[in-house]
Amino acid sequence: MSEVLVLIDHVDGAVRKPTYELLAIAKRLGEPSAVFIGGADQASGAAEAVKKYGAEKVYTVDDTEIKGYLVAPKAEVLQQLAEKTSPAAILISSSFEGKEIAGRLAIKLKSGIITDAVDVQSSEGGPVTTQSVFAGNFTVQAKVTKGTPIITVKPNAAAPEEGDGAGAVEEFAATISDAAKSAKIVASQPRQASGRPELTEAAIVVAGGRGTGGNFEPIEGFADALGAAVGASRAAVDSGWTPHTFQIGQTGKTVSPQLYVANGISGAIQHRAGMQTSKTIVAVNKDDEAPIFELVDFGVVGDLHTVLPAATEQINKRKG
Repeated sequence: MSEVLVLIDHVDGAVRKPTYELLAIAKRLGEPSAVFIGGADQASGAAEAVKKYGAEKVYTVDDTEIKGYLVAPKAEVLQQLAEKTSPAAILISSSFEGKEIAGRLAIKLKSGIITDAVDVQSSEGGPVTTQSVFAGNFTVQAKVTKGTPIITVKPNAAAPEEGDGAGAVEEFAATISDAAKSAKIVASQPRQASGRPELTEAAIVVAGGRGTGGNFEPIEGFADALGAAVGASRAAVDSGWTPHTFQIGQTGKTVSPQLYVANGISGAIQHRAGMQTSKTIVAVNKDDEAPIFELVDFGVVGDLHTVLPAATEQINKRKG
């Protein structure tokens, strides 16, 4: 059975949930092999973590030489590892960094690339992906026809599947070109923690739009009761009510949670493009003719400032 390389998404060695989702997909396609690029002192912990989710092999790459540089060195690592292992596919999380790594890697391997897949299934001729395209107006299936399939997958596209793999650790030393070291991060500042999950990875997203009138307290209270991330429409961001990092849509972030709750959001096509692959969609809006209601699984016609506090109260009661 051919290997399927999965690039481990981690923060200082702490493996993030999308990696476990990718490993679940990799099991469908072949033998899951995780790739850890990070500190040597972090490798064993990361290897143990992915082993519990089915990684048969874990390639560890010491990033001492490349730490602080942008994505080009990581693309070269994956290129050399792919040339060594001839994998059936390479899976990468659909983050901004992940998609840039994938694009550079596709050029280096002269291979086809598919980005933002919401599902990946095995087939006789190679992996078949499902994507939402043209601002979310169409759902398509696609397949790479040249080289090694390189696929970036959106968070929440699969459920993590626990189950021990062999977890055989193999150190891999890559040769990084000088050209790959032409851009380096000279300073960084951690984002202030909100206590909520990362927007693109959250299983539940509660978003607010123009209908909030700038008051996001009902949105945040409802989100915290559900353990959800908070998002926003472009109208709310452009009005200065929330930071751009909260924006969901064609010019913001794309999310695909298990549950998406849109509050005071009309449902313009640009917003739909960022959220309509969500598994279950609920909308709260005073306008019963709002376009968002064409898309939802459940709709509530009402004032979000009345509906959300009442819903939050009931959720907190049931939790208690």
